[in-house]
Amino acid sequence: MSTPGPLGAFPAVRPRRLRRTAALRRLVEEVRLSPADLVLPMFVREGLTEPRPLRSMPGVVQHTRDSLRKAAVEAVQAGVGGLMLFGVPEHKDEIGSGATDPAGILNVALADVRAEVGDATVIMSDLCLDEFTSHGHCGVLAPDGTVDNDATLRRYAEMAVAQAQAGAHVLGLSGMMDGQVAAVRQALDQAGYPELAVLAYAAKYASAAYGPFREAVESSLRGDRRTYQQDPPNLREALREVALDVAEGADIVMVKPALLYLDVVRAVREAVDVPVAAYQISGEYAMVEAAAANGWLNREQMIMETLTSIRRAGAQIILTYWAVEVAGWLRSRS
Repeated sequence: MSTPGPLGAFPAVRPRRLRRTAALRRLVEEVRLSPADLVLPMFVREGLTEPRPLRSMPGVVQHTRDSLRKAAVEAVQAGVGGLMLFGVPEHKDEIGSGATDPAGILNVALADVRAEVGDATVIMSDLCLDEFTSHGHCGVLAPDGTVDNDATLRRYAEMAVAQAQAGAHVLGLSGMMDGQVAAVRQALDQAGYPELAVLAYAAKYASAAYGPFREAVESSLRGDRRTYQQDPPNLREALREVALDVAEGADIVMVKPALLYLDVVRAVREAVDVPVAAYQISGEYAMVEAAAANGWLNREQMIMETLTSIRRAGAQIILTYWAVEVAGWLRSRS
């Protein structure tokens, strides 16, 4: 007869039995990352002759068109699931004309990458005006200085068609304008691109952690975006935004930032039956890199822990600046 354990008549329960070796831990892992889960955000700047490192994001650069093509091939070879392209123009104006110009930096970069890698990965494009406007807002401004929602939707529709013609597989709607998914979906259908997928930044919060990104895109922002991005204290409001985007035809929905809003990622995952993405943004990246550079934490372990937490919260797709590096780690461990 067995000796009763601490739970009375039952044998001793010891969860630690399944933690004894690395092989056992791998066997019972509840959440696993794969390179295909990861999307690499990439910046391409007009007029550069060589890649330009970003001071606030160690290891990340503004690409030239040539270096972007090479980096895209490296990412495909690493097995990452996709690439998200952001364009940085030399010249900006009030309505972001470069965003719809076929010769604009983002559109030519999309065409470059599509020609280089074809359908070997998912090519995503940032569909927003903030990189292209002289005022740095995500839309067209009304005479009183506020963002004109409906005028902005007309520009987004034009951008959608331009990016579709350039070769994007997925359009990333990041402006948080009301009705943006419906406007883009209608424009794509009318232009003969009903097969293009829409990734809606459905819950994009007005976070303090975007600072390094604004260096990357050379943002001209004056003021803030609190009147159209999500208010950090609100979760139920975010779920309403997500529901509207899905109803309008979003194929994938995104929560941004990821680490600071893991509760939102979980709530969105439970609320919808479309794929859920999360963006590990520039400030989250920069904090880990800065702490690691100071010897305050183990860099590789921390990176893997952050990504696993996002996956565990329910994100099927993770945008991260570590995508290629992490893909290499994962492949070496498999």
